[in-house]
Amino acid sequence: MADPQMHNQRDTQSLEHYWMPFTANRQFKSSPRMLAHAEGMYYKDVAGRPILDGTAGLWCCNAGHGRKEISEAVSKQIHEMDYAPSFQMGHPLAFELAGRLAQISPEGLNKVFFTNSGSESVDSALKIALTYHRANGEATRTRFIGRELGYHGVGFGGISVGGIGNNRKTFNQQLLQGVDHLPHTLDMKDNAFCRGMPKTGAEKAEVLEQLVALHGAENIAAVIVEPMSGSAGVILPPEGYLQKLREITTKYGILLIFDEVITAFGRVGDAFASQRWGVVPDMITTAKALNNGAIPMGAVLVDDKIYDTCMQGPENAIELFHGYTYSGHPVAAAAALATLNIYENEKLFERTKELEGYFEDAVHSLKGLPNVIDIRNTGLVGGIQFAPSEQGVGKRGFGIFEHCFEAGTLVRATGDIIAISPPLIVDKQQIDQIVNTLGDAIKAVG
Repeated sequence: MADPQMHNQRDTQSLEHYWMPFTANRQFKSSPRMLAHAEGMYYKDVAGRPILDGTAGLWCCNAGHGRKEISEAVSKQIHEMDYAPSFQMGHPLAFELAGRLAQISPEGLNKVFFTNSGSESVDSALKIALTYHRANGEATRTRFIGRELGYHGVGFGGISVGGIGNNRKTFNQQLLQGVDHLPHTLDMKDNAFCRGMPKTGAEKAEVLEQLVALHGAENIAAVIVEPMSGSAGVILPPEGYLQKLREITTKYGILLIFDEVITAFGRVGDAFASQRWGVVPDMITTAKALNNGAIPMGAVLVDDKIYDTCMQGPENAIELFHGYTYSGHPVAAAAALATLNIYENEKLFERTKELEGYFEDAVHSLKGLPNVIDIRNTGLVGGIQFAPSEQGVGKRGFGIFEHCFEAGTLVRATGDIIAISPPLIVDKQQIDQIVNTLGDAIKAVG
């Protein structure tokens, strides 16, 4: 029998080589939380202990874990053809998937550019915006407008239009020039503990008019916002806010990009948040739940007018000098097609709407617990915000996250905000378990 001390030493050493993303590496490696198996609504850790997934992985696994339909599609495709180039070449699944996405996308967004992540989708959308304006004879339109507290991935373009301070500070001198930010829509003074979309605050979109006056519409390429800010802690748009952004951008010929990497594929009750909230942008960025998190993949949904404008010029000329080795990867596409079938066959988008009221009541039952200063929700996503502890910002949120994990439930900590976003297959009993465990953790951490 192997020496347990030697086994533990090997385990410890094996952790040292991986530089983990968005993680306090030394803290994690001193007390690792390791997942080894996943099926349905549950992970299992390396000791075989079940962990109820209250976060759909990382907003990815909307159809739950271990879906055989997806793994079988992946296995079949990787045996049939593991890889095909997408530069001057093609394969059937990428075109089939683009067609399926066009069928469920908002009206007019019928063209699809494939990427490998949400970060790549955002950078691609920004480049497409510049290419469009140049092809349209408006090459001076180069300025981008993002929003405070926005998260648009970790490419230099995405960080530049993003509005989360810690993501920007280290790279501040290397960010894109010519970027402005709209004010965020979080207003706990007037909208704390609001159920669904806040009733007030739509006027914040009118700041865009001031930026147009400052820079000139002829110099602004695009506005990019998340319909719902996820990584900043579930920040919802006030009623009418997105509509105002659409009105102003249309008025001045500015493209409107919705970053739906988190909200797409049923999270808020429709295929896309733009459909749920009745606003059609010019582009939508996606990733994550596109293929249930099975294989890295993202996509940009593009309005026909943008594509058609870029298709002018010589037929044998490359229209967009941009792309990735793995764009439209055949195995990732197979996973996405199988995922879309699950969404459709099990009516998971509709299920979100059916459970929304129950989920809302459950998360708002946490009101009144120690240090809870706001609760926000829509669809099957909720955010619970806490007053910072005397030990510093984020300490209370992380403590609650750790307590929940030890109690067998996975939630997500963003500073002093806990976000829950379970797979869409969740049932009422599991919603209760997530919320009850969270309530116990809030009381324990204080």
